[in-house]
Amino acid sequence: MRRAALAVALVALAAASPALAADHVVVLSNMRFGALPANLRVGDTITWENRDMVAHTASARDRSFDVTLQPHQARRITLRHAGPVAFYCRYHPAMQGELRVAAR
Repeated sequence: MRRAALAVALVALAAASPALAADHVVVLSNMRFGALPANLRVGDTITWENRDMVAHTASARDRSFDVTLQPHQARRITLRHAGPVAFYCRYHPAMQGELRVAAR
C-alpha cells in the first residue's frame, strides 16, 4: 500500500513541476539568420549572436521583442508567448524567419 501511495505522489509531483527552460543560440552571419531552434517553449531563452561586421536587429513583427545587435555583440531574450513569431532585421528586411513557440 505504501509503495502505491509513494508512486502516486511521485507522479503527481512530476506532473506539477514545470519543465526546465532551455537556452538556445541563433547566430547571425553572412547577412542571414542561422539555424533556428526547434521545440521552443514559453520561458526558453534565445541568445542572438551577431558575427557579421555590420549591425543587425532581431525584430518580432508582433513587437514581442526587438533586439539591436552591433557587430560581434550578443543579446538574450526570454520567450513569453506561445505561437508563431515572425521576425526580421530592420536594417536588412530580406533577413527574416519564424520561431514556433509552444506553451510550457
